[in-house]
Amino acid sequence: MLAGALIADAARSDTTPQHTDTTGDINRNLNQAPHLFKLTAADPTVYQGGTLRGANEDTFPVLRGQNGAVYFVHLDVGGMREPHWHPTAWEMNFVIAGRAKWTVLGTHPDGAYRNDVFDAGPGDLVFVPQGFFHYFENAGTADPLQVLIVFNTSADETYDDIGIVAAFNSLPRDVLATVFGVPVSAFADIPGEIKPVVITKRP
Repeated sequence: MLAGALIADAARSDTTPQHTDTTGDINRNLNQAPHLFKLTAADPTVYQGGTLRGANEDTFPVLRGQNGAVYFVHLDVGGMREPHWHPTAWEMNFVIAGRAKWTVLGTHPDGAYRNDVFDAGPGDLVFVPQGFFHYFENAGTADPLQVLIVFNTSADETYDDIGIVAAFNSLPRDVLATVFGVPVSAFADIPGEIKPVVITKRP
């Protein structure tokens, strides 16, 4: 029966076109969608600590299916990007202005964790591999930080972003207490909401 099914499939493939990708749809979109997006003039998402402007397949439709998105991050003094990771995307970060303090945590070929902590300034490029835990903050005391971020996904960043607040609060308090080796009461005053923070600010 398997041999017969394979022969039937082969016969159908000779007479019926099989569409296995969306290249045609992508090309049609490229021909119809505008190719210009005014990123820094776009309406920002405003957070305590800074703003985020994004060009993704929702805001810049020409990107649909292209596996690419760009974000412009502005962090006030004291502002920080919530510690997080992206399960399905890497990111390139180009520092435009200000100074950034970075932490990137990931596994390496020897099986060990490596925590890479460093500062980056104007003209510097920071690469974060897919799935690596990371964060950055404004390391300056007077000037804002501006960073341009490129992802290899066209989706809105929040669809590929797991923040530390949501990850932490998705676990029962007794599990957290066991892992950290502290009493459950140590977590009593921590808000339990499971939500993205994205950008916040030091008190």
